[in-house]
Amino acid sequence: MAVFIGSLYLLFNPFSFSEAEDSPTYNAEEVYANAEEAVFYVRAFRSDGTLQDVGTGFLIDTKGIALTAYHVVDGADRIVCVLNDGQRDVPCELIARNENTDAAVLKLQSGTNAGQQEIAYPSLQIQTSAVKHGEKVYALGYPLKEAKIITEGIVNSPHALINGRDRLLVSAEIVNGMSGGPVIDSSGRVIGIVSGSLRTMSQIHLAVNVNDINQVIADDSFTWDTSIEKGNKRE
Repeated sequence: MAVFIGSLYLLFNPFSFSEAEDSPTYNAEEVYANAEEAVFYVRAFRSDGTLQDVGTGFLIDTKGIALTAYHVVDGADRIVCVLNDGQRDVPCELIARNENTDAAVLKLQSGTNAGQQEIAYPSLQIQTSAVKHGEKVYALGYPLKEAKIITEGIVNSPHALINGRDRLLVSAEIVNGMSGGPVIDSSGRVIGIVSGSLRTMSQIHLAVNVNDINQVIADDSFTWDTSIEKGNKRE
């Protein structure tokens, strides 16, 4: 059964949203182990077949709905997602975007097993509780195709107005190739999308916050895995 996101978003949000209260906390090793299979390498190609850009993305739904930074795939003629094992190149398409917030939604092509059953993709949960100053956070991404890394830091500011945009600021190290990767809190849930760095602030980096993630999701209609627990939009 298809669930269409739009005016009914508040009633039919498909993600496994969870509150932080009573949630266990994890260290960097545990966060990485939980997230690694849902994080993938993104390759964006021009119409002539040459490589335009690379970055990171991550799955938020078992049917292949994923997030990345829009600037990674902006203007691409073809997008390929290289899954965690490094062996599978999965075609994917851009299905929603917000250029102002740098958020983009991808749909990975469905896969099947030997019995022709659809394979469920691993996915990450999105946090709904308020992000606070000083929270420990982790960023995952691909500075190289076969070298996914995790970095650790804190939330410097949950809301900072940067060039007219509301941004999440974190101190987890960000390097080229990590754009579009998840920023994850110590409960293992996504609190942002890696977007870039600030030239005027050393070691402080920009992320798309959860409210802007919710907005780009609400702006379009997708087919979701309806078996996932439904929750409410974060306010």
